[in-house]
Amino acid sequence: MSDATAKPAAPLDEVMLAMDVVDTLRHRQDLAIRELDGAAREAQLIERLRDIYHQQGIEVPDHILKEGVSALAESRFTYVPPAPGLGTTLARLYVGRKRWGKPVGAALLALLVLGIGYFGVWQPYTAGQAARARIELTEGLPARMDALRETIFEETKVQQAVVQADALVARGKAFAQEGNRAGAVEAVESLTALRDQLRQEYVLRVVNRPDVQSGFWTFPEINTAATNYYIVVEALAPDGQVLSLPILNEETGETETVPIWGVRVPESVYNAVAADKRDDGIIQANEVGRKSDGFLDVEYLMPVQGGAVTRW
Repeated sequence: MSDATAKPAAPLDEVMLAMDVVDTLRHRQDLAIRELDGAAREAQLIERLRDIYHQQGIEVPDHILKEGVSALAESRFTYVPPAPGLGTTLARLYVGRKRWGKPVGAALLALLVLGIGYFGVWQPYTAGQAARARIELTEGLPARMDALRETIFEETKVQQAVVQADALVARGKAFAQEGNRAGAVEAVESLTALRDQLRQEYVLRVVNRPDVQSGFWTFPEINTAATNYYIVVEALAPDGQVLSLPILNEETGETETVPIWGVRVPESVYNAVAADKRDDGIIQANEVGRKSDGFLDVEYLMPVQGGAVTRW
């Protein structure tokens, strides 16, 4: 190709030309000249490079070609990976932040939310619960026990209720000091039941209805030679309402809350009630006893033997 027809050299600066020379030397294995050394080898490389660029229509000055050959020898434009280390790791993490940034950010946000929830909500809540429980045991429940005991003392008409109340208060406060909330609460419930028992008013009456028998007899399991006689009773409040009361069943040893139950009586009382009912179908003397306000027990108006059953 003549100088007249040669294409004008590309407007590349010297650095870019030198880099291109190095790249050409790397990728053109046919340029390798192993049999020459030193200046002769460098001169041959420059000559071949000049021909290559000339064929492409690019005129590269000799000093650029020489600079490219020198740069290749010095590995000037060769990329050398950085040595492993903290700085390199951090740099790579920064470069790849778009890949790991969102999931890591989401994880950090979740940890932040969990941290706020645990330290800002759950811990204060549990601490508050513990503080309230401690105050209840040391102040609240003992104060309720004292108040109930005072009410029982003021309303009772029998010393037995005060004795029972004092025992329950002592037991309940001991449980509270031990941190036994269930025991302390049970003492409060027992005191409440004692107070309510004192306030109850009712008449104990023989049941006289077609659907319910008024009396029955049984043979006790422990002594089949004996016979127990019962009359069936119910408790009526002053307003006529039938009350359900806790009754200890002497046959099972269990306490059940029932509206009617059998009271054990002597055979003579049983026979008298039966005769009263046979007379005209109505039991005239149907009042068995009375429970008055301020008392714990029923005041019986006919002989009873102190036992009761809830099932027959």
